[in-house]
Amino acid sequence: MDESRPLSFREDVRSLLFRLLLSVVSEREPSLAAVLAGTEPLDTLDTKQRICALQATGIWFQLVAIANELLAMRARRELEQVGGADEIVGSFSNVMGEIASAGYPAEDVQAALDRLWVGPTMTAHPTEAKRVTVLEIHRRIYRKLTELEQHRWAPREREQHVNDLASEIELLWMSGELRLERPSVEREIAWGLHFFREVIFEATPRIYETAQEALARHYPEYDLKVPSFLHFASWIGGDRDGNPNVTAKTTAYALDACRQAIIGWYIQQVRRLVTVLSVSANVVDIPEEFGQALERLLRSTGTASAVMARNPGEPLRQFAAGMLERLRAMRSESMAEPYVRADAFSADLSELESVLVKLGGSRTARRLIRPLRQQVESFGFRTVSLDIRQNSTVVNRVLAELFGQIAGSEAPQPETGQWSARLRSELQSGRRPVIDRAALSDEARELLDLFDVIREASSDPSASAIGAFILSMTRSCDDLLAVYLLAQYSGLATVADGSGTINLRVVPLFETIADLRAAPDILDQLLGISIVRRSIREFANRQEVMLGYSDSNKDGGFLASNWELSKAQRRITALGLKRKVKISFFHGRGGSVSRGGAPTGRAIAAQPAGTIDGVMRVTEQGEVVSSKFANRGTGLYQLEILAASVFAHSVKSRNESQLKDNPEFNEALEALTGMSQATYSGLIREPGFIDYFNQASPVEELSLLKIGSRPARRFGARDISDLRAIPWVFAWSQNRHLITNWYGIGSALNSFVGVRGDAGLDLLRQMFERSRFFRLIVDEVDKGLYQTDMEIGRLYAGLVQDAEVGDRIYRKIAAEYELTRKMIGEVNGGLMLSERFPSFKRHFDQTRPQMDAIHRLQVQLLREVRTQNGKSASPKRAVNALLLSINCISAGLGWTG
Repeated sequence: MDESRPLSFREDVRSLLFRLLLSVVSEREPSLAAVLAGTEPLDTLDTKQRICALQATGIWFQLVAIANELLAMRARRELEQVGGADEIVGSFSNVMGEIASAGYPAEDVQAALDRLWVGPTMTAHPTEAKRVTVLEIHRRIYRKLTELEQHRWAPREREQHVNDLASEIELLWMSGELRLERPSVEREIAWGLHFFREVIFEATPRIYETAQEALARHYPEYDLKVPSFLHFASWIGGDRDGNPNVTAKTTAYALDACRQAIIGWYIQQVRRLVTVLSVSANVVDIPEEFGQALERLLRSTGTASAVMARNPGEPLRQFAAGMLERLRAMRSESMAEPYVRADAFSADLSELESVLVKLGGSRTARRLIRPLRQQVESFGFRTVSLDIRQNSTVVNRVLAELFGQIAGSEAPQPETGQWSARLRSELQSGRRPVIDRAALSDEARELLDLFDVIREASSDPSASAIGAFILSMTRSCDDLLAVYLLAQYSGLATVADGSGTINLRVVPLFETIADLRAAPDILDQLLGISIVRRSIREFANRQEVMLGYSDSNKDGGFLASNWELSKAQRRITALGLKRKVKISFFHGRGGSVSRGGAPTGRAIAAQPAGTIDGVMRVTEQGEVVSSKFANRGTGLYQLEILAASVFAHSVKSRNESQLKDNPEFNEALEALTGMSQATYSGLIREPGFIDYFNQASPVEELSLLKIGSRPARRFGARDISDLRAIPWVFAWSQNRHLITNWYGIGSALNSFVGVRGDAGLDLLRQMFERSRFFRLIVDEVDKGLYQTDMEIGRLYAGLVQDAEVGDRIYRKIAAEYELTRKMIGEVNGGLMLSERFPSFKRHFDQTRPQMDAIHRLQVQLLREVRTQNGKSASPKRAVNALLLSINCISAGLGWTG
């Protein structure tokens, strides 16, 4: 390859990276060149070479992913160069063009923009198998590749860039992939904030500018305004559901770390303004009102004379210096009066922006001031709103303990009539009893300490430092009332007699199939409680509802989960209209399709009509955070696709034929869901299934990967119902069964056609063409089947100690795979698997040969490690090789759980 020319073709990037990796590896392990080249299978190597071979292959998979990200960015740029921004499907320009072409009036567009509120929510779910150090090297490699694309380099300069790239790959080799210790919650907090500092702070105002440009292009005759609609949240340091490492002290630390991150960013930006705003009063006429504003600001710094002396005749620079002093005072670095509220800082920025425009410096104002003001509107003095999550079991257990102490006798127990009555009477009374914390259990003290942190952080509601209290495993109205009552006991009630409100947003998380079905009735009961209704009114009369994709999938399979989620949204939205309460949904999506990780634009477009209405929250979990926000170009694109999709659905969904309620389609989906769930449940209940799952996958060994601060199980039980959804999905992907993505759907489709004949098949094909929801399901099953490999799966089935169990369950899964493959082809017109997704297919095919060898090696390693288990410590080299194989397979698939 001629390295003196710019990178311009698909294979150039991959070829360069492969050659550089081969050079790095050959210097250390020359015998591995054949493994990287694919001429020698990895699983045939000598045991001493396994770790190095896995490390080299894993690095190659990572480099392929970086190359693919770069190529995707390049493809979008080329599309825009040729056809303009409208050609980027799902972008604001593309969406706004469709809306304008469809004849939507400007008034409707502005109304939808005014309602727009998009909340990406970062979580530390343990699905990121790569260390932060490795992620940082990946970012530098990506940036170096983008520099190499430039045409301006002389051969000598270009050679230096290539050498720098080789140095980063060398560093990647020497850094090692495996975490030496499980990350602390504090390190997870730092990990999350890293993406804000590197990408998100800067990208956010650029999204607003992109939306404004799209409006100017498609509604040029109207003065439409884009509000600051991105509002980020986080669970990192607030999610204690089953994680004993998240304490009240940790949550307080997270709140402070998030506050310090954004204040540090503002100091950096305002310091830049002090440097560049060299507007001279000798050149322009400074408005008198700005002089007065400057005088007021400098008085609050206590250093007016020093500032005036430092920048004489440059009032804008002096104004920025005054703001800088007030920001530094928030860190006790200045004697000035610190900003207390973000809107005061925003008002000062608006003053600066306004005077620049009046002086004829509108370009400067748009480039330097407006983005910072928009950042303040999105991030405040908090960076994120920190959500608190706890399990209903813990909340009820603690409240029962408090009831016992308050009454001095046996207290009512949850799920009884006496419990319900006590909850309601206590909330109605508004009382705040004296609680002897020293006499409580550690669990109860910890939860009350948490509410103290919430109360302190909620003293200024406008700051939004605390987001919502999310109650996982919400199963009744009483579960939610228990949170309200604990908040009342902890001083979050605004009035002591029960006639006021509770200053806390309480959000139910409906996770299982049964809970999704019960959700509308639970919410109906909740909205009938006076203090709850008053409290909701204080939060813009909006009740947020979180939907769990993971546990509902584990509970009922892929189709049942998605259909129940769709139905629940429609029913809850209808309830909101009846109760005159606005409903918004928080989608708890993961990285894999099994946990809701379908392509963002398509997933949002398939949501039921009218269920978004401008407001949507969605989790960004684990490896999804780094895949979306590690690099600026990708981060911008991902945020734009998310926001533009929410906007498009809000404007168009009620008029789109593919989202219209179709009774015939609904009836078919009900039948299909019932049959698929029955088939899925039949597999779960198959004798020996738990043994098959534990032995034919590395689920137990996953705990050796130090990829998160929380345990794999909520309460330490050893059955599937208590296993978290992440290791459930992770394990089925490692053995290439991927049943979480497709199992039961083939039988459902086949039975449907068997009962209804050709008319049934014709109906399914109509649904594929005319129902956006059903098409998304079929397409994602199609892609899941393409990544499934039952020949590889057979090797893992051989690990099951009871050969009869292993063979029986494997054959059951393999038969369903073949049937599902056949029926998907029947529905989508006879296409080959993933024929409609050439990019997805190409990316997976790039790594498939090496992955097959890694799977064969992983099976060998599982046998070795398990043979030693219980007799002596498993050999460290075998364990490390096994963990590297897990990382390699995750990298090859592109996701973990």
